[in-house]
Amino acid sequence: MTLKTSRQKEFGLRPPHRILKLLEVRALFEMASLLPTLPVLLAHERGDGRQVMLIPGLFANDRSTWALRRYLEALAYDALPWGLGRNSGQPEVDAARVIEQIHKVRRSDEPITLIGWSLGGVIAREVARREPQMVREVLTLGTPVEGGPKYTAGASRFAERGNIDLDELEEHIHALNAQGIRQPLTVVYSHGDGIVDWRAAIDRYNPHARHRRVIGSHLGLGFNPLVWRLVAKTLSGTA
Repeated sequence: MTLKTSRQKEFGLRPPHRILKLLEVRALFEMASLLPTLPVLLAHERGDGRQVMLIPGLFANDRSTWALRRYLEALAYDALPWGLGRNSGQPEVDAARVIEQIHKVRRSDEPITLIGWSLGGVIAREVARREPQMVREVLTLGTPVEGGPKYTAGASRFAERGNIDLDELEEHIHALNAQGIRQPLTVVYSHGDGIVDWRAAIDRYNPHARHRRVIGSHLGLGFNPLVWRLVAKTLSGTA
């Protein structure tokens, strides 16, 4: 039995149902819910000033993480943009670029915490694997761990436009994941994710990975009060 058939069958991996994709409009309501919940969110335990870099998802840039960075700054963390423009969808190339950025911005030899949204989480995981001494902790939000783009809503279009064999890419990603991640790892996912199959967002490679399920959309993960609270609790060690 091939990797494709064995893991796909064992874990029920498949692109999200089209109804979930349509329901991604919920992101607007999740964003709107931030304002009334801010007093509670800002009452969370203050941070220790550590550096936290936020990496945006596919086709997104630092504007997508602006609100979450401002929140973390309010909690006394040094929240940094990735500073590399739009995420163009080349995670292994971008991992090398993020490593260069970390060398430029980190204080002394202090390791940095990485938070990656969707494909940004793939980049964060790769950076942690390549340079474990530079990364303190990794948090991923709706990140496709299994199969890369294969179990996402745009899988077919991605394969056609790039002339990419998704099965071969899945094998390659499996080999990368098998190398493991040493750092503390928190995996945030939602059963209502309409972009990345939630089953593909589960980390089955690192036994120490902590999985935290939230209610919400994929596009709203960076604006979801439940996610913000979870991020704050994780960074403060109270999750």
